[in-house]
Amino acid sequence: MNIRTTSHERVRKMVVYAMLAAIVVALQMVCTFIKFGPFSITLALFPISVGAAIYGWRCGAFLGFAFSAVVYITGLMGLDGGFVNMMMNYNAIGTTLLCLLKGTVAGAIAGLVYRPIAKKLPTLASILASILTPIVNTGLFALGIMTIFYGFLSANAGGEAPLAVLFLGWIGVNFIVEFATNMVLGTALTRVVSYFNHRMK
Repeated sequence: MNIRTTSHERVRKMVVYAMLAAIVVALQMVCTFIKFGPFSITLALFPISVGAAIYGWRCGAFLGFAFSAVVYITGLMGLDGGFVNMMMNYNAIGTTLLCLLKGTVAGAIAGLVYRPIAKKLPTLASILASILTPIVNTGLFALGIMTIFYGFLSANAGGEAPLAVLFLGWIGVNFIVEFATNMVLGTALTRVVSYFNHRMK
């Protein structure tokens, strides 16, 4: 009986992983063509938050990697306006690591933060997981640009203060939209999915 239950749970989890990954990929592909400034808007973070909260940090990392891979591949294809390829010309290894790690780490951290808090304060845990995903994703990008890509930033600042260009131009509106969207949708969907998961069990 336990073996069957475990097997069924494993299959159900794999199906959910696949469904959430498909949603992440589809949303990011659509958002590739929605831009504020030089970057595409990212609305694919809330499924990462939901998966990380409900199924743990491994699911969050998996979904974050799926998101990161789409960003990287569409960038190499030039669908982002050529920005990733410009970064690749400056530092190919750094670009690859930055693109693939920022979403992966963001998803993992959302899951790690949610679990211990959700036992007593599930709503707060949902909010934290939802807001941490865009904060970590964008924060790691900003950190990478300010360190290993600072020369690239300076060269493309157009004579303006590099950090002002980064935070007001490159990140700016995008981050605000991503943060607000993820906080609302991520929190709400996490609570709904968590409720139905609990009822099913």
